[in-house]
Amino acid sequence: MKTPALIFLCLSLFSLHSLDSAEPSSESSQNWKGSRCEVLPLPSHQTVFLCDGVETLRWHHDPAEPRPFFFPFMGPSGTSLTRMGHPGAPDHDHHDSIWFAHNKVDGVNFWANDTGARIRQKQWFAYEDGDQESRMAVELGWFDEKETELMTQELIVAAIPGENGEQFLEIQTTLRAASGRESVTLERTNFGLLAVRVTKSISHRFGGGELVNSEGLIGEKAIFGQKARWMDYSGPVWAGTGAERRLVTEGITYFDHPGNSSYPSAWHVREDGWMCSSPCFEKDLIIKKDEFLQFRWLLHAHAGGINPERANSLSADFAKRPQFLLKKNPSSGVRFTVSREP
Repeated sequence: MKTPALIFLCLSLFSLHSLDSAEPSSESSQNWKGSRCEVLPLPSHQTVFLCDGVETLRWHHDPAEPRPFFFPFMGPSGTSLTRMGHPGAPDHDHHDSIWFAHNKVDGVNFWANDTGARIRQKQWFAYEDGDQESRMAVELGWFDEKETELMTQELIVAAIPGENGEQFLEIQTTLRAASGRESVTLERTNFGLLAVRVTKSISHRFGGGELVNSEGLIGEKAIFGQKARWMDYSGPVWAGTGAERRLVTEGITYFDHPGNSSYPSAWHVREDGWMCSSPCFEKDLIIKKDEFLQFRWLLHAHAGGINPERANSLSADFAKRPQFLLKKNPSSGVRFTVSREP
C-alpha cells in the first residue's frame, strides 16, 4: 500500500507537470493577441457579435421562426435600442427588432407571420474577427408556403465599434431570383425591405422620442413617404441598475446609400416606434435571371439626440466606403473570405 507521503509526492509531481504543460509551447502562441471585435456562432441558431468581450449585437436564424432578425442592438449605455414586437398591438409581433421582410414578392406576403411564407438562413459563408470590425456573411432563401424558393439573399454585415461605446451595423444585401426562375418581382409597397423597431421609450407615442430626417422634417406626419438620405429615432432609455439606474438619451440613425437604386429612399415611419427604408415605395423592382439587386445601409447606435451635422458627415463617409466582396477559396481551409473592394 502506498504511504500518504508517497501519494502526496505523486500528486505534487503531477501538478508541476500540468503547470509546465500549460505554458505556451511555441513562439506563435506567445505572439497571438486575438482581436478586439469578435463574431461567435452559438447553439440554438444564434450568432453573437462582441467588442472588447461585451455583446453589442446578436443574429437569430432559427428555422422555426418566420424570418431571421437582429436583437439586441446595444446603445452606448449597454441597453438595447431595439425591441421585439409592438408595445401595444399583439398583431404586430412580426416587428422583430431589425429584420428583412417585404409585403409582396411574386404575390407572396413575406411581411406578416401567418402567411406560411418563410425566410431561412441556408448557410453561412464567413465569420471574421478583427480589430476594427467583425464580419458575417450568410445566404438566406425566401420560400413560399409550398416551400418553393422565390429569391436568394446574400447578406454581409459588419459590427463596427465607434467612440465612447457607440456602435455601427453596416449591412450589404444582394438579391437574386432563385435557381430555375426567370425573374422575381418585389412589388410596389411601403412595407419592406429593412425595418427597425426601436425600444418603447424611444418611440414618440409610447415614450419620449422623436423622428427626424436628413431634410430637417420632424415627426411621422411630416416624414411619412418623403425621400431622405437618413432617418433618426432618438429618445430616453434606462441605463444601469439599482441605485445607478438613470435615464439617458440615445438613438439610431439609419443611413441610405447612394448606390441603392431608390436613393434617396422614401421612408415608412411610425410614431409608435419604427422606421423602414422603402425602395419599392413608388414602383415594382424586377430582378431578372442572371441579374442582381444590391442594397447597402448603415445603422448608428449613438449617444445623445440627433446631431444633423455629424449625421451628414457620417452619410458622406458611408457613401465613399468600398463595398464588401465575398471571395471563394476552394483549396483553402478558410472556404470564403470577406474583403472590401479597393
